[in-house]
Amino acid sequence: MAVSVDRKDHTASELRRLAAGSRDASAARRMLALALVLEGVPRAVAAETCGMDRQTLRDWVHRYNAEGVSGLSNRKE
Repeated sequence: MAVSVDRKDHTASELRRLAAGSRDASAARRMLALALVLEGVPRAVAAETCGMDRQTLRDWVHRYNAEGVSGLSNRKE
């Protein structure tokens, strides 16, 4: 079953704007992948376009749903 972006904090265009202003390249790629998903692009295509596999994008969608944009950055250990 495909996972969906449940958060409505940001539209696809807002995620693109945030990605453009981000200093965190990895988080920016994740924002762009989420923007594609919100626009209706198949998850596999969105993932490949942004340099990840479908399962990885699924994991990031879960993090975004739980934590918002701040959840798209790598956690410091």
